[in-house]
Amino acid sequence: MTQQTPTDTNTSSPRDKDPGSTPKPRQIGEGSYEGTRDYQKGVDTYLANADVASDALAARPADDAEAAELKQAEQEGLSHSKAKGQ
Repeated sequence: MTQQTPTDTNTSSPRDKDPGSTPKPRQIGEGSYEGTRDYQKGVDTYLANADVASDALAARPADDAEAAELKQAEQEGLSHSKAKGQ
């Protein structure tokens, strides 16, 4: 069985570009500037349009058993943390 390699659809070579221009660096992945801007825009939109107090009340634990379960999950998560004193 033969293995095929992906073909490059970009037909321009690096020599075709203007030698005086430098490519704009692109920050992608975790910590991307574009992602941060999009996230902040979404948060701002939510805070401007949502009833935050109502959402907070709706997110409360339904009963003491659920509250205990959430507290246990929090403690489990903190036990994996490398942060001291928490």
